[in-house]
Amino acid sequence: MVTIGYAAALEQLHPRDAVELAQTAERHGFTGVMATDVMQPWVPAQGQAAFVWNVLTAVAERTQGDIGPGVSVPTFRWHPAVLAQASATLAAMYPGRHWLGIGSGEAINEHVVGRYWPEAPERINRMFEAIEIITKLFTSSLAGKDHKHSGEYFSLESTRLWTMPETPPEILVATAGPVTARRAGRNADGLITMGGTNEKVGQLFGRFAAGAKDAGKDPDAMPRVIRLHLSWARTDAEAARNAVTEWPNGAMKFSKADLRSPFEVAQIAKLVRPGDFAGAMVVSADPDEHLREIQRYVDLGASRIYLHNVGRNQDEFLRVFGSDVLPKVVH
Repeated sequence: MVTIGYAAALEQLHPRDAVELAQTAERHGFTGVMATDVMQPWVPAQGQAAFVWNVLTAVAERTQGDIGPGVSVPTFRWHPAVLAQASATLAAMYPGRHWLGIGSGEAINEHVVGRYWPEAPERINRMFEAIEIITKLFTSSLAGKDHKHSGEYFSLESTRLWTMPETPPEILVATAGPVTARRAGRNADGLITMGGTNEKVGQLFGRFAAGAKDAGKDPDAMPRVIRLHLSWARTDAEAARNAVTEWPNGAMKFSKADLRSPFEVAQIAKLVRPGDFAGAMVVSADPDEHLREIQRYVDLGASRIYLHNVGRNQDEFLRVFGSDVLPKVVH
C-alpha cells in the first residue's frame, strides 16, 4: 500500500504554519510529513528556514503519521553523532513513526559553517562514512556498548547514545544518481529521490534493489520514496505564477549543489519562465493532471510519496487533493 504524505517546505513556511498545515494534511487523508532541513531558503522570496528538528517534534506531537527530515546532512553542519542523537531522541519519543532522511548536501545550507566545500564524489563518500557511524552508534547503543570510529573524514571517541528507541529509525538516502542508489541499497534502509522520467526513476529503483540484494536484503521490503514538487492553483495562470515566483529553483535544469546564497539564486531566477518547468514538475489547475503524475510514480514502484505544492495556497491544495486526488490513486 503506497502512502501519500505532505512535504512541508520550511524554506517557505513559518514553523507555526508548518505545524498547522501538517495537522490539516492529516485531516484530509495525507499520511505522514516530510519537512526540509535547511539553513537558508533557495530565494529570498521564500522567506523562511526554520530548525527542522523543532518543527518535527511539534508536528509529531499533534499528528499520528510518520515524520522525517527531507533531508539532513551529517557531514558539515552536523557531526554524524549529533544527528544520530537527534534522530534517536525523536524516535524514542514517537516510536515507530520517525525515519531519518540523509543526503550529501548543498552548499546553500552547508557552507555556512565555513568549511571547504568539496566536489560531489567526496561529498558522497563523506555521507556513506557518516551513515556507517550512525548505523553502528544505533546498534552498539541498543546493545549497551560504546562505539568509536577513526575514518577518512570523521573521528568519534568512545561513546554511546543513552536515549534510544526500541527499534532504530530507518535511514533513507536521498540521491538522483544510479551509483549512489546502489550504494544506498547496500548500506541504508531506503531511498529518496525527487523523481523524473520513467527511465530515470526505474533505473534508480533498479540500482537500489540490486544494492540491497548485494547485501542480502529484500528490496521489496525497503521504502522507495518520492518527494514530488507540483504547482496547483484554481487557474493555470495562477499555478504558473506561483511556480515562477515561489519555486523558480524547480525550473533550473542544472545541479544547484554549489550555489551558496539565496540572493545569487534570485539573480539566476530572473531568467526562469513558465515553460521552463516542462518536464520538471506539473504546473496545472487540473487535479487529474497531478493525479496522473502521482499514479506514474506508484506504477514505477514508489512506496511513499510526499507532495509539495509550491504556492502559498496550502490549505486549499490540501482540501482539493484530499477530496479529488488521493482517493483516486490506484495502489
